[in-house]
Amino acid sequence: MHTKKLMQLLCMVATIILVAFFYSLATPTESAKRPQTGGFEETMISFPTSTGMMSFHRAHPELDQEAAPQRSTATTFVPGSPRSVSNYSRVMVIPRMQEDDIAWISKELPGLDVSVYVANDPSASPHPPKNKGHEVMIYLTYLIDNYDRLPDIVLFMHSHRWTHHNDALLGFDASQMIRALNSAHVMRAGYMNMRCHWSPGCPEWLRPSGRQDSISKQEETVLGQCWRELFPFDPLPVFLAQPCCAQFALSKSRILSIPRSRYVFYRDWIMRTPLTDYISGRIWEYSWQYLFTKNAAHCPAEHVCYCDGFGVCFGGEAPYSQYVELLASRTKLAEELGLLDRNPPNEDGRNMSTSGHAQNDTDERTKTRAQLTQVEAELDARKREALHRGTDPRLRAEECGRLWREGDGF
Repeated sequence: MHTKKLMQLLCMVATIILVAFFYSLATPTESAKRPQTGGFEETMISFPTSTGMMSFHRAHPELDQEAAPQRSTATTFVPGSPRSVSNYSRVMVIPRMQEDDIAWISKELPGLDVSVYVANDPSASPHPPKNKGHEVMIYLTYLIDNYDRLPDIVLFMHSHRWTHHNDALLGFDASQMIRALNSAHVMRAGYMNMRCHWSPGCPEWLRPSGRQDSISKQEETVLGQCWRELFPFDPLPVFLAQPCCAQFALSKSRILSIPRSRYVFYRDWIMRTPLTDYISGRIWEYSWQYLFTKNAAHCPAEHVCYCDGFGVCFGGEAPYSQYVELLASRTKLAEELGLLDRNPPNEDGRNMSTSGHAQNDTDERTKTRAQLTQVEAELDARKREALHRGTDPRLRAEECGRLWREGDGF
């Protein structure tokens, strides 16, 4: 009888223990109820959004106790300080496809350290873990791979030399831009968009809180939907803006102000998100400035960008605006001349314009060509003067509203 009562008691205790165990599994702890801010745990962190449940596991052993993502509102960026010497170490990071021709780099920029990632060749060294997200995957992979051995300045550029989104005043030529880049300005700013012209991208570009999809901005509403996945502790900005098109320079100190684990987190997001290659990359084109400046809009005045960033100094906003107006005049005259060239004269040597009024072809061509030549000469003279002014560090500082003392460099 004593043994029977003992067995009943043991069964009752075991039942109580089992009930308590299963109840503890079903009830979330206080730490599970709060957003994870102390780094990735071995268990899954999930952010439910309209893009689907995004889940991130501890996929990288290098993740330590640093937050990924941390409470980004705690990130504070401070202006950097240029050194008294100008021999800054630089590396240019280039994403490319196997078929891209990058021979221009060694020819035009001899001596520049270059890190080339071939997106569509898994056997290449180095290469990203996945060909997705366009240049974003490669930019983040470089930061992760080289976090402990960074140069003073890292330039993130595309593989083509000439393109419409390079700076017009530097011939749309990436090699000119890189040669003219003022390393001291990058050190001060921390983050510098390599494009000075606002259009497209500034002063307001993406409105992620909008509910209507745009054909030209397919990433706009999607960014609003996945903002919480990328920046879970930050409110959704009303708009995001910076000059296009994902080419920028970073100082070493600015890169290191963000934990390496966060770069891993963002790369994991690219690899795991159900968003397409195109959209996942486009989202970041107007998010880099937020990550590295904490500003939703990063639109420096064009004349300041050209002057302090590249040494093309017109003397202020007004003379720069006059130069831009001359550029517009040149474009208009060139179009008019092209229209005349496309409309051959009639048998009597006269030509019909688009408005239907007869005009003497020879006289009109001569007049338009003379005006175009005059405007081009004025543009060349003003640009030469701007380049000369940019060689004086005092004048650069004055134009940019920056304090300058005798002996200071650029």
